[in-house]
Amino acid sequence: MPFAQTIGGTRYVFGDLKALMARATPPRSGDALAGVAAESAAERVAAQRALADLPLAHFLSEAVIPYEADEVTRLIMDRHDVAAFAPVRHLTVGGFRDWLLAADPAAVTALAPGLTPEMVAAVSKIMRVADLIQVAAKCRVITRFRNTIGLPGTLSIRLQPNHPTDDPRGIAASVLDGLLLGAGDAVIGVNPATDNVEAVMRVLDMLDTVRDRFAIPTQSCVLSHVTTTMLAMDRGAPVDLVFQSIGGTEATNTSFGVSLSTLREAREQALSLKRGTVGDNVMYFETGQGSALSAEAHHGVDQQTIEARAYAVAREFAPLLVNTVVGFIGPEYLFDGKQIIRAGLEDHCCGKLLGLPMGVDVCYTNHAESDQDDMDTLLTCLAVAGVTYVMGVPGADDVMLAYQSTSFHDGLTARAMLGKRAAPEFEEWLARMGIGSDTDRIPARLSPALIGLS
Repeated sequence: MPFAQTIGGTRYVFGDLKALMARATPPRSGDALAGVAAESAAERVAAQRALADLPLAHFLSEAVIPYEADEVTRLIMDRHDVAAFAPVRHLTVGGFRDWLLAADPAAVTALAPGLTPEMVAAVSKIMRVADLIQVAAKCRVITRFRNTIGLPGTLSIRLQPNHPTDDPRGIAASVLDGLLLGAGDAVIGVNPATDNVEAVMRVLDMLDTVRDRFAIPTQSCVLSHVTTTMLAMDRGAPVDLVFQSIGGTEATNTSFGVSLSTLREAREQALSLKRGTVGDNVMYFETGQGSALSAEAHHGVDQQTIEARAYAVAREFAPLLVNTVVGFIGPEYLFDGKQIIRAGLEDHCCGKLLGLPMGVDVCYTNHAESDQDDMDTLLTCLAVAGVTYVMGVPGADDVMLAYQSTSFHDGLTARAMLGKRAAPEFEEWLARMGIGSDTDRIPARLSPALIGLS
């Protein structure tokens, strides 16, 4: 069905929901590349006004990608919780924004099963940055494996000790660096340089040896393809979390070599290992605006809406961690710091509204019009918004993936500025090991208990 809005005497017509959502999206280079962006600021405002007047219930009757053509659409529609949706069913998108800003945290959190990705994408398109921060901060999402992630007042950090040749000693050196700076409660997670099962198992064995030797209440993960991880589990590898990059369309996931059934099988295999001590959230997913367009699998839908649809895939498998690698795909999709900041806050807010333990890799590539000042801005905004976790990369410079992220020191700074803490079990471990304190947040010397790791 077409939608229309008149601005300044000009009538703008949007042929369907997909077109309306795309034209209403704040500017980003990926939508321009795809040919779906608004042609002018006036057209964008017209689309945003038309979107604000659209009833939320309309998203249950018109899909941006047809039900019969896409298993992600079928998942979204089939899992919709009518009872959870009831408190806001009568609202328009604009009314929903007002409701979210006024509601208490318990009401916002309870709404998650009743929301579709398209609903939360729509409302985020008419929000200011301050709105995205305020609404996300109300969402309560708690997950557990060997520690408890997402409690109010906490900020967890993924310790990311990547190495260009997967050298276990090089990885271990970065692990030591991160632990001494309070990182690692989200996960000690390595992106492997090579995705073969033998290399993956070597790194998994080393990480598990370190974790077990020092009784660290955290989880490890080698971010190999899900099928490689499944092979490793078949061979008895100590797998805590199963990782996979996912997207918001069936075709995008096919380009990643996965399907919903593959992810379901992997989760069941990981659960059967029973390695968690305080919970059984065994999945770890990463996403990013632009992945569907890169795979020519976007169906003419704007990249932010497709990104939100990826969160429906993640939600199906009760993950411990999800994060949007917001600036990693490059300036073809998010051109500069302004676009990266906006996208990171949108993704975080949408993921939290859908009930996900949402983290953000605050990052950019070296050919983007961005710098570390932009990342400081985004990190601070996300910490205020209650982001579940961020990355800890040695020196903020990933030597294997060749992109810029946030350092161990950046995570410490965010915690110190806003009074945030690590996951409670991990914080207790840090205290037992003599690492840091309220007055010694950056340790000046090596903890005696960890000398053996070097």
